[in-house]
Amino acid sequence: MGLKVETVPANVPVDLVVDFDFFDLAGKAEDIQLAWAVLHDGPDIVWTPHNGGHWIATRAADFDVIQVDHVHFSHQNFNLPRNPVDQNALPLGLDPPQHTPYRKLLMPNFMPKAVKLLEGVARETAKALVTEIAPRGRCEFIEEFAKILPINVFLGMVNLPVADREFLLPWAEVAVRSSDIADRQAVHLKMQEYLSPYIDDRMANPGEDVISIIGQGEIDGRPITRTEVLGMSVLLLFGGLDTVASQLGFIAHFLATHPAQLAELAADPKLNQVACEDLIRRYGLPNTARLLTQDHEYKGISFKKGDMIQLPKCLYGLDDRVNADPRVVDFHKKPSAIKHSAFGAG
Repeated sequence: MGLKVETVPANVPVDLVVDFDFFDLAGKAEDIQLAWAVLHDGPDIVWTPHNGGHWIATRAADFDVIQVDHVHFSHQNFNLPRNPVDQNALPLGLDPPQHTPYRKLLMPNFMPKAVKLLEGVARETAKALVTEIAPRGRCEFIEEFAKILPINVFLGMVNLPVADREFLLPWAEVAVRSSDIADRQAVHLKMQEYLSPYIDDRMANPGEDVISIIGQGEIDGRPITRTEVLGMSVLLLFGGLDTVASQLGFIAHFLATHPAQLAELAADPKLNQVACEDLIRRYGLPNTARLLTQDHEYKGISFKKGDMIQLPKCLYGLDDRVNADPRVVDFHKKPSAIKHSAFGAG
């Protein structure tokens, strides 16, 4: 589109303006991460008028600063286009120190010992899916494997009916991907309505599932409220389902199109850990934003209170300033040489 200078805010230098709509990237069907990486050809931080107008950080060094500078770059709005749903997403819509007690309540459920207990569910689900698919010799991987495996595990964690995945997955798709704010709000309301009776029951009659554990928790010494349990539960389901399925899809596509590296992994499973890390780096997924809480000068840019800045995690992993040959997947790297921000900068 033709950008008009008069539509650019006064604090945005014209040479930092780009015509970049992340919902409509050129080349996204071939390699969406590389479609993002064209931004590395320009300034480290740019501004686009699309989706409400926002900044985009493109380099790892700036991610490292912005992700932990909660005084200036708040997480109270973390999606684009900006929408009110974010502020009800506990604990993601909070900054430290308010964020910390909610995070502490969730973290034991994702420590190695707890995750190890879920390995059996994941392995048995994978075996059953492969047994069904193998005789056909082909499948539509996302629908027949990638979406089913994680939701089975997640529904096991929260002790919800596996059959409910038929409507939960489409809701997650809208919640994470849609550019329509009204649609996103609608599915959040649907999820709240769906979870409400389960939360009431688990708070009154707790079991060992994650919702029960959250429902019996304390925040700064007081009992957690039902509203807080609901917000955390919605985030838990929406946050886990879509990203895991998508990551599996990117990894499977890479292996399917790189038979030599697939054979290498099959022959030497010891390579799995490094392979996973470098594939997550190369095919980074999360794409969050921050809200400027006040006017702030950074790298010669005059950010204004209320500005939004986007942090596409794939650009961290593809940054050649921190990763050598970032477009190449290498199963023989030293783990310390693999730099990414797939899980934020906690």
